[in-house]
Amino acid sequence: MRHRSRICIALAALVLVTGWVAAQELAPIQLPAPQTEGGKPLMQALKLRATSRAFAPDPLLPQTLSNLLWAAWGINRPDSGKRTAPSARNWQESDVYVVMATGAYLYDAAANMLKPVASGDLRALTGTQDFVKDAPVTLVFVADTARMKGSQGDMHQAYAWGDAAFISQNVYLFCASEGLATGVRAMVDRPPLAKALKLAPSQIIAFAQCVGYPKK
Repeated sequence: MRHRSRICIALAALVLVTGWVAAQELAPIQLPAPQTEGGKPLMQALKLRATSRAFAPDPLLPQTLSNLLWAAWGINRPDSGKRTAPSARNWQESDVYVVMATGAYLYDAAANMLKPVASGDLRALTGTQDFVKDAPVTLVFVADTARMKGSQGDMHQAYAWGDAAFISQNVYLFCASEGLATGVRAMVDRPPLAKALKLAPSQIIAFAQCVGYPKK
């Protein structure tokens, strides 16, 4: 009887632990449809473009996050699937990972959705400076070299960084238009971040970019 009781207790504990782990798992986030009209004129946004290293902790509103991601790397020509930023040979090798306090997600532009990658607050892994843990959102630009068909291996990083820079500038202009703070950086400890994001060996981390409200 005692042996049977121990088995029952162990099974009950396993059920509780399994339920707790499941509760910790991230769910996909369906973003609201991006608003593709409005904002400041281009020349004014260029005038206001700036890098910030101080961020308020307030989370971005879902609509703001949706608009930000569409501006960064959304599909602006649905008939062809082409994007708001160019890519060499239209490889579209770039992926945008969204790192927030709740976890890390992969932006799916076609579905306008955030797909869960890893739970937990990984923001401190996205840069070597202290301020990176304070920004409510960090975008990590990752290139998958497996999509670069016909490219020499020694050119992979050049293409990856160049295409990520286009995306980053879109983020800068959106933030300038919306009164948000942002700052891109190459100072990233790539191996631990790649492990946390469960990246494949073919994937290269180019840059990370914080986005949030200005710190008052």
